[in-house]
Amino acid sequence: MSEKQMTTEMPTTYDPKASEAKWYEYWMQGKYFEAGKRPDAPTYTIVIPPPNVTGMLHIGHALDFTLQDIMIRTKRMQGFDALWLPGSDHAGIATQTKVEQKLREEGVSRYDLGREKFLEKVWEWKELYAQTIHEQWGKMGFSLDYSRERFTLDEGLSRAVREVFVRLYEKKLIYRGKKIINWDPVARTALSDIEVEYKEVNGHLYHLQYPLKDKGGFLTVATTRPETMLGDTAVAVHPEDDRYKHLIGQVIVLPIIGREIPIIADDYVEKDFGSGAVKITPAHDPNDFEVGLRHQLPQIVVMDESGVMNDEAGPYKGMDRSECRKRIVADLQAQGVCIKIEDHVHQVGHSERSGAVIEPYLSTQWFVSMKPLAKAAIEAQRAGSGVRFVPDRFEKIYLQWIENVRDWCISRQLWWGHRIPAWYCEDCGELLVAREDIKVCDKCGGSSLRQDEDVLDTWFSSALWPFSTLGWPEQTEDLKRFYPTDVLVTGYDIIYFWVARMIFTALEFTDQKPFKDVLMHGLVRDENGSKMSKSKGNGVDPLEVIEKYGADAMRFMISTSSTPGQDLRFRWERVEQARNFANKIWNASRFALMNLEGVTASDIDISGKLGTADRWILHRLNETSRDVTRLIDSYEFGETGRLLTNFIWDDLCDWYIEFAKLNLYGSDPEAKRATQSVLAYVLDRTQRLIHPFMPFISEEIWQHLPHEGETITLAAWPTYDSALEAPGAVREMELLMEIIRSVRNIRAEVNVPMSKKVELLIKPSGEAEAGILSRNEEFVSRFCGTSLLEISLSQEAPDKAMTAVITGAELYLPLAGLIDIDQEIVRLEKEIQNLTGEVERVEKKLGNEGFVAKAPAKVIDEERAKMADYADKREKVKARLAELRG
Repeated sequence: MSEKQMTTEMPTTYDPKASEAKWYEYWMQGKYFEAGKRPDAPTYTIVIPPPNVTGMLHIGHALDFTLQDIMIRTKRMQGFDALWLPGSDHAGIATQTKVEQKLREEGVSRYDLGREKFLEKVWEWKELYAQTIHEQWGKMGFSLDYSRERFTLDEGLSRAVREVFVRLYEKKLIYRGKKIINWDPVARTALSDIEVEYKEVNGHLYHLQYPLKDKGGFLTVATTRPETMLGDTAVAVHPEDDRYKHLIGQVIVLPIIGREIPIIADDYVEKDFGSGAVKITPAHDPNDFEVGLRHQLPQIVVMDESGVMNDEAGPYKGMDRSECRKRIVADLQAQGVCIKIEDHVHQVGHSERSGAVIEPYLSTQWFVSMKPLAKAAIEAQRAGSGVRFVPDRFEKIYLQWIENVRDWCISRQLWWGHRIPAWYCEDCGELLVAREDIKVCDKCGGSSLRQDEDVLDTWFSSALWPFSTLGWPEQTEDLKRFYPTDVLVTGYDIIYFWVARMIFTALEFTDQKPFKDVLMHGLVRDENGSKMSKSKGNGVDPLEVIEKYGADAMRFMISTSSTPGQDLRFRWERVEQARNFANKIWNASRFALMNLEGVTASDIDISGKLGTADRWILHRLNETSRDVTRLIDSYEFGETGRLLTNFIWDDLCDWYIEFAKLNLYGSDPEAKRATQSVLAYVLDRTQRLIHPFMPFISEEIWQHLPHEGETITLAAWPTYDSALEAPGAVREMELLMEIIRSVRNIRAEVNVPMSKKVELLIKPSGEAEAGILSRNEEFVSRFCGTSLLEISLSQEAPDKAMTAVITGAELYLPLAGLIDIDQEIVRLEKEIQNLTGEVERVEKKLGNEGFVAKAPAKVIDEERAKMADYADKREKVKARLAELRG
């Protein structure tokens, strides 16, 4: 390892643009993010939730990926062989929709191009946006191992997809069947549940009278979709409904069409809702489909895949479904069987991609039988050996879904994606499923084979992501070493559709859970709490944030504003605060470097004789290192940010560096060398602690500091060292800081600037406090701005003086020429009120039987000590007030 010290003076201000471009290129050239270079080290693995190649990354991606980068950088510095595996998702329908939209603008459709030419266009799109995503990752400073980057349509991942499909098919867990699915009549494909958005729509409820065939009279049914009545094959009533028991088994006539359909009894019907009679349309409603199966009803599809009425629609053939609705309502009214139309607000499914109203549609598709696969996942979770959810409330949500899971429709009528590995023999009708392309039929030997046109749902390949990216089904070295992974970071909105599927797929094919933990974060909302969207124009581009404030400011703001499982609001003022924090770190480091001339890494020695402030800052650094490590491991990034800010801004910059100036500018060379060592040591460790959050500025500063090694990304993570504990120094500093704060507060209160010297008389509470103050007179005098400093256990309060009563001492500032006595009396009266309030608050707490019964003895003792301290201060202030009044 080479030893380095500052080679150039730090600029007066930090320039994020210059620094970020320089250091990311340096990290890439050094291949510092590549895993596998520490064969004897423990591993830590994260596989990135692959962004879709549909466009640029948004602020939600920035949050998700920044949290992962914080963890991976921390573990890398802790000595782990840390792998953060990047990749992207082909995103089936989402990407195909984008490309088709672009083609439409050029006056071309995918059918004009044909499948092969169209896929060439999609691959061009993929390459463009994959490169864009790469550039964004770099600008945000993500420490990804690009040597292992994957794409869900890679050859290796395609092999894994086929292997899974074939194995499930061989176990009869994948089947082809006819069921009701979500159908997008514009994109003309089946959709998964996650691709359906439910919107509140102002519609109507139509009350229709269906005539009884033989008995006369009517049954009244209500529907929001009268056009589907053309596919009715029954009217159902509840078997215990006394109004209709005598009609069960009778025949009713479908208006307009004249089809005779039965009246059936089924528990599905709610007899107390509406008329108690419902129309059953098995081919156009998922619940009706199930009823139809129970009663062996015909399934009549009345529209085609484009939402146009077909031959079964009779006189309405060729009409669009919305046009058909208008016409059929008019005809029903003309016949006198549409007896009432009510306004009705209801939730209607829309395609997330095309915006079209979803059609529940009876269609032949491929399905995964989910119950057997979910069983192992449920058992693992119940046994305590499953995945740990953070926050743990999401485990209940996960279990609730997986325990009630339905079969998964995995086929999509698209061209972009993993084509289903199934072939149909035109000679004998055999269905063949295989890992490799088939040229000859196994059954008849014929060569007239046609591959299934459909592709697999995007989530099918995504479900394999944690292990397919590492080489499965081959038993690669990466799979053996880095699987299972350690944590998945993702939004709570895809817990059902991705997280759950990864878990049961991994258990089925690797006999291991895919990750130990799932960290669920919320959505990034705008400053008003609204969901960001393009239509609202309230989205935030992470590159715009970086352009204004730098990547470190964006990363620090967004990561430390997050709480596991909770949404967060994006506020520009918080980014500005993070930028100001970065500047604070820069200015403190620049000052330090100006006073570390000639100091090398080997010169740094913190084992010698150190002053109070030196020992105190090392103690605080030690505590902060311990707590930051614990909080990052607990995924409490918001609290981590608070600790780091308090330590760096308050302890290091506002206090220690000011105290250090006395030695740095003093005449004692030994004290100066000791303070230089402590200052260099603390700044070095501070950059390491802040590095996972702010990688660029920490690298820039660290490279200027005396250090060993090539990059801070590989520098050792600060660990807790009991030798640095200095409780005595902490007590001394707390007393000194409280004195300084109190004097400065008094100055501010009476508008006395620091440039004006004051007299300060201190009465310590005891010998220990007197010793502390005598050892640190220089600090007190310097930072209180005194012309006279007297410290005495027998100090008498002057007749006219400003006072402050603190823990460990009483302070007096003679009033001569400083204040108005009447104002001081008012101030002391207010202080007595405040102290009385504190005494009463603690008394009330200790008087609460529930608190006393449940609280640990230590906590109760601490509260009692607080009350005694407040009461003591109050009595002293009262005595001083009496003196002034006397």
